[in-house]
Parts: sequence; structure tokens; C-alpha cells
Amino acid sequence: MSIRAAYDSLDAMGLAEAVRRGDVKPAELLEAAIARAEEIDPAIRAIVIPMFEEARREVERGVPPGPFHGVPFLLKDLHLLYTGVRTTYGSRLFADHVADHDSELTARYRRAGLVIFGKSASPEFGITTSTESALFGDTRNPWSLAHSAGGSSGGAAAAVAAGIVPAAHASDGGGSIRIPASCCGLFGLKPTRARTPMGPDAGEGWSGMSVNHVVSRSVRDSAALLDATHGPAPGDPYRAPVPARPFLDEVGADPGRLRIALQTEAFNGADTDPECAAAARAAAKLLEGLGHSVEEAALAVDAQAFARASQVIIAANLRATVMDRTAALGRELRDDDLEPFTRMMVDAAAGADAAEYARSIKTIHALGRQVEGFLARYDVLLTPTLAAPPCELGRLSLRNPDRAGLIESLGRTIGYTQLFNASGHPSASLPLAWSAAGLPIGVQISGRFGDEATLLRLAAQLEQAAPWSQRRPALA
Repeated sequence: MSIRAAYDSLDAMGLAEAVRRGDVKPAELLEAAIARAEEIDPAIRAIVIPMFEEARREVERGVPPGPFHGVPFLLKDLHLLYTGVRTTYGSRLFADHVADHDSELTARYRRAGLVIFGKSASPEFGITTSTESALFGDTRNPWSLAHSAGGSSGGAAAAVAAGIVPAAHASDGGGSIRIPASCCGLFGLKPTRARTPMGPDAGEGWSGMSVNHVVSRSVRDSAALLDATHGPAPGDPYRAPVPARPFLDEVGADPGRLRIALQTEAFNGADTDPECAAAARAAAKLLEGLGHSVEEAALAVDAQAFARASQVIIAANLRATVMDRTAALGRELRDDDLEPFTRMMVDAAAGADAAEYARSIKTIHALGRQVEGFLARYDVLLTPTLAAPPCELGRLSLRNPDRAGLIESLGRTIGYTQLFNASGHPSASLPLAWSAAGLPIGVQISGRFGDEATLLRLAAQLEQAAPWSQRRPALA
């Protein structure tokens, strides 16, 4: 098999095994990844900060002999820092922000042997669910260039779907791993709150709603990458429950006969497209055929209180980030620093008080107790990932002048995902369906706090029953 054929067909674990056998060298994999990026990325704009020369120097110095030794990888241009490289957060305000240290998770990726050769696109500060920015332009879905790749990890998902990398770093504060995974036909696991570290520059993101992991083509890559990166770092304010055994051991393990609840009504009340509801119902039938017990149920939350609490928390954190940056620059905020919707959120946060922020934290903590109480009766909650198939570019842009349309579209993308950011529970999107128009439609499974193991067992069982990894967009 040629290097190009191997790179196109193997997942990250498969590539690492090829390196261990001596079939291919890390430098050859890196050049295959760069060639693929140069061929495909101009059409999709997934990579916004190329790090080709940095990666070549890293390989020349010698890559650590970790479990992913020599495998090319991308960091999202949000949260994670890499020494000497820009992290812009997708914002003109941070366009020239260069890190002087690595984030802890970056260091863990590097110790695992991954070769980081670029940073993937994010919308400004990750606050919308389509990866479109005034700084870098729009990331396009490899399945249809007119459509969104999702967000905020749309660059990561587009790159994996297009075959530039087999897996890529992603983060999720309201669905930003699962939404682009759904849009691009990938597996995306949002781990339990605090499963991976946010430091050393933060102890948590968005008051605990944000967490980092990856999007991938295979379930086993997601599990093995979680093994390589999970666990607290010194000074973390709290930590996730310790897993009983390696996450990779759960892939292929018998999940047993699970009690699964099916829900096709969005938690925020957004209308669910019939194709998305049908995808979840088809998954329910598949699960019943695999021996699981599935019944319809309804986890009802106070959508209005949840929406307000989320708005207060996100806007306050956003305002703090912007104010800290302008203070570091020694100047006032300018009209061209931020995109219109971002500026609106920053200005709105000026009117919130400390008591309202405290009440918002209480609201999301109460949701965590409510979700865990619901899951005392079930092992897994099955839903659509999105309330609508991928939308056309522009609708979710922070520059969209139709703010009512933007908010309505945003609600349909986060209607099933955001709850599990508030509650902290693990949740994953699986690419089990495609729309009549040929666009991917994800199905979401969510489990008890700290129980990624059940989700990984079930996801691997579904991956075997309804394989998806060889289904690729024409662009790939």
C-alpha cells in the first residue's frame, strides 16, 4: 500500500501502528498530510494557521514515542496555546496574539506523539455554531460547499471529513464538538465536565460548560485520544470521576442490555425537522435489534430559565475576555475589533449584576441534578444531535443582519446539545443518517455523569452494526 493510500484509509491508531511496524516514517505521514491540506483546504478553509515548518522541525528533532507517534494533528484556534504560534480565537481583536507557552492539553497531545501542523478554524470566540469569521473567512462543509460545517469546531470537523487528518482537537461549550460532527458525518464525543484540563490559563471554561476533546472518524481514536489526555492538572478546581479502566478497553466491550430513553423534542422547544427525528427513530430501531430496551420519554427543562442563565454566563465571560485583551493592548475597544453579534453580547453583559450571575450558576447546577435524576431510570438518552440538517452558510454568521433569524437558527442547532454542557454529562454524536439532499445527520447519545464507558461501548457497537468510516464526501 502506498503512503498516500495508507494515509487516506487508516485512522489515527492505524497510522500509529504503521509507524511502529516501520512501514512508514513520521516525516512521510507529515508530508502526506501537508500535501492533502494543500490540495483540499483552499476549497474548505479548515486550516487558518498553517504550522508546516514548525511541524517539520518537530519531526526532525524527534517526535516523542507516545501512542500516536508520528500522527499528524490539528489544534483548534480557540483555547489551546502553542508556544510561538498565534491563537486568535477567530477574532480580529486577537489577530496578532502569540503564545509564550503551551496549554497543558497541547503538551499532552505532543507527549502522545501527535505532530501538530496547523490550527483549525473557529468562529469568533466560539459563540456561534457555524465556522464563519471576518478574520479568516468561511469554512465550508466537504459534503456541500454551500453549507456550514457546523461550529464552533467546524474547521476541525471539515478537515477530518475531507481526509486532511483522521482526528483533530475540538472543544464544546454548547455543542461545538457534536454539532460539527453531525454536520460533517463524524464521531464526536463531549466528555464529562473536567475530564480534560483547561489550564494553566484557566480552571474551567464558561463556568464549567466548556470541555476539550476531538472529532474523529473512528470511535477507537476518540477513546484512545481520551486515554492520552484525560486527568486533572495541578491546581484544577475540580476533577471528573476516575474511569474504571482505559477508555480504549471499552471499545468492543459488550455494553449489555441497556435501558435507553428516546426523545425527539428539543429541550429548548425548537422545532425538529422530520429528517432529524426520523434519524433518531431509525437509530432506536437499530438499538432494539441489537437487544436494547428503548422507550419514549421526555426530559423537560425550564427552557426560558436555562436560556437566560446561559446567556448571562457566556456574555459575562466574553466581556471579561474582551476587556482583558483591550487592557493588555492599552487601548479602548474599537468598532472594527468585533463582529456585530459579538459586540452586542459584550455590550449586553455590562447590564448584568453579580447576583444575576450567581443565580445563573445555580440554574445550570440544578439542571445537572435534574439530568442525573432522569438518568437514574435509564442508561442512555437517545435524541437527534441537531433539530435541523446543516444549514447554508450565512444564516449562523455573527455578521448576519437578520438577528432574529440567526437566533432561531442557533436554537435549532443547540436544542439537543447544550443541556449536557450545563449538566456536565458526557454526550456523543454518531453519523448514522444522511438527508435526502445527501447531507450528514447525527444521532446523539448521552449518559450518566462520568460514564463515558457506556457511551463508548454503545457507539462502538453501532459503528460495527452500521459502519460509517468508509463513507466519504466527493471532495475527499
